[in-house]
Amino acid sequence: MNAKKTRSLDKKTQILRAARSVVMDGGFRELQMNAVAAAAGVAVGTIYRYFSSRAELCAAIVSTTSQREVDVLSGIAVAEGAPSQKVRDAVRTFAARAMRGRRLAYGLIFEPIDPEVENTRLHYRRAIARVFETIIREGIAAGEFRALDVEVAGACLVGAFMEGLVGSLAPDTGGEQSREDEIAGAIAELCLAAVALPGNRYLISESAEVGGV
Repeated sequence: MNAKKTRSLDKKTQILRAARSVVMDGGFRELQMNAVAAAAGVAVGTIYRYFSSRAELCAAIVSTTSQREVDVLSGIAVAEGAPSQKVRDAVRTFAARAMRGRRLAYGLIFEPIDPEVENTRLHYRRAIARVFETIIREGIAAGEFRALDVEVAGACLVGAFMEGLVGSLAPDTGGEQSREDEIAGAIAELCLAAVALPGNRYLISESAEVGGV
């Protein structure tokens, strides 16, 4: 890669990081080119050399940030361990990471956004569902989960844990910072219960632990 191309990539990364910081502070509604230019220390015209529109810039933020979450969850899915524990760990990890970056997570998951950007958001939501499909398929084969339609179950789990985060992420609720672990754990347990066979020992052991047994 020649030096000119490297500089171009560096500038694009700089703009993306600045745009992401704007969204972290005020959501996508605050993502205006002037604000990004100020945060990146570049001229507005420089942004348009890399992103032809605000919508394209929004889509790039959704894409790069969401892919990072897909990668984290994929790592959990392919790791050693029981499928039940993987469901619990994956949901808890997603929820905990979202609550650490509340404003950005709310923007990525719930905030009204440009129609053309919505396709990017849905693409990554499906990608996350496919990660859970892998775990669910493994759990059925291992006798830990009920015989389910894997695609439907994956989509339902993703819908459930994302919806479960609304109250913690919405800007007008103030969040529940002191209960992050508790909320993430509760959402994870509900998702595991949705797919687990009755008597699943992982669900039982976690329930006993919560009850102080």
